[in-house]
Amino acid sequence: MATTDSKASQLIEKHTIGYVPPADRHGKVRDLFTLWFGGNIAPLPIVTGALGVQLFHLNLFWGIVAIVVGQAVGGVLMALHSAQGPQMGIPQMIQSRAQFGSWGALLVTVIAGVMYVGFFASNIVLAGKSLHGIESTVPVPVGIVLGALGSGLIGIIGYRFIHILNRIGTWVLGIGIFVGFWYILTHVSTADFLTRGGFNIAGWLATVSLSALWQIAFAPYVSDYSRYLPENVSVASTFWATYLGCTIGSTLAFVFGAVAVLAVPPGVDAMDAVKQATGPLGLPMLVLFLLSVISHNALNLYGAVLAAITSVQTFAYRWIPTAKTRAVFSVVILAACCYAALGASTNFVGNLVDLVLALLVVLVPWTAINLIDFYVIHQGKYDIDSIFEADGGIYGRFNPQALIAYAVGIAVQIPFMNTPMYAGPVPGYLDGADLSWVIGLVLTSPLYYWLATRNTTYRRRLNAGLGATVR
Repeated sequence: MATTDSKASQLIEKHTIGYVPPADRHGKVRDLFTLWFGGNIAPLPIVTGALGVQLFHLNLFWGIVAIVVGQAVGGVLMALHSAQGPQMGIPQMIQSRAQFGSWGALLVTVIAGVMYVGFFASNIVLAGKSLHGIESTVPVPVGIVLGALGSGLIGIIGYRFIHILNRIGTWVLGIGIFVGFWYILTHVSTADFLTRGGFNIAGWLATVSLSALWQIAFAPYVSDYSRYLPENVSVASTFWATYLGCTIGSTLAFVFGAVAVLAVPPGVDAMDAVKQATGPLGLPMLVLFLLSVISHNALNLYGAVLAAITSVQTFAYRWIPTAKTRAVFSVVILAACCYAALGASTNFVGNLVDLVLALLVVLVPWTAINLIDFYVIHQGKYDIDSIFEADGGIYGRFNPQALIAYAVGIAVQIPFMNTPMYAGPVPGYLDGADLSWVIGLVLTSPLYYWLATRNTTYRRRLNAGLGATVR
């Protein structure tokens, strides 16, 4: 009994947002591949990938090209964030205090938390629909609650259990999706499978944007899952394990969604299309995807909880959150997400598109600032003690340079936006194409570098940080 209790206590994560000391580091870098590969073969990326042909009217060829381009570009940014984890040993949002200041980072942390609440709610809607598709007597709202409870349990147990499940999921889901591809492609019943849709620049760029954002959306918490790796794990190995796992897994899921909806008559919901297109394999596929979305969604809950704890700890710097704290926050956020999901389930696709397009505007400037600061300016060397001090230590409560660059990075995107909530003037001259995220990325990076390196006070902080020991 004592041995069983000991193993259980080791499985439950004891750290929350604090620094992970070398003695508590564990795992192999290959675990990052299985985490992100297995975690991305799930209903939400399948539904998102289907939008290229359903909503933006691309044919299969141009839809696949857009998906691959977006995943390849967005994956670079996502994997560069992941590579920070072993070097720092702290969550991504806590690390953002070194760029924005202890209070300045609160803005980005809250935005990240809201984002993951949105993704969690979207995923449990899909879990509910998947369960209803498997067993029609189970109402979608009941399925939503059951899916949320499953994800909540995994999220509460934490880091180690999440990795274990995705190691298993990589093999099971990987084999499952290839079998699904084989069945669909050998049993296509629609005459317009290859010819439905066509090419339009606005739809192609929108699909690229959705595909890239799928990767970029992981950026605020991707290093949370690499921070437990040993300190001697290299940046390159962390980058490639994450990049290949996430881009291959999500590309397969996106393309699977596009293939499934083209293999059935137009107008069929993406997950219903999966069930129809895979014939006798439809029910087992839905069961696999249901288990996948429950496991994968634990990452969104975990990220939302860490963001919430980070926000509170900003003002209660003497507070040391524990595993019990993480459990309490998980239950509260889970309940709130269930309420939101039940209200959004009737217009899921519309709400999802609105969410992801809005996220482009606020995520891109942050990721540009974080990567320039980590890799170019600080070269991965920070004073960890200052990051946890109430006044921000050498980084201060606010870093005006980062906040200015962030605000400008959002503002420059506005004329280029083309979303259901707002459309700027530029897309009208580009057949409706939305290039806002590209503009935000390209302009924010050099602006932040110029502002940060020309400021005398910041240069003194930089020199102090470069000379500090990262514990």
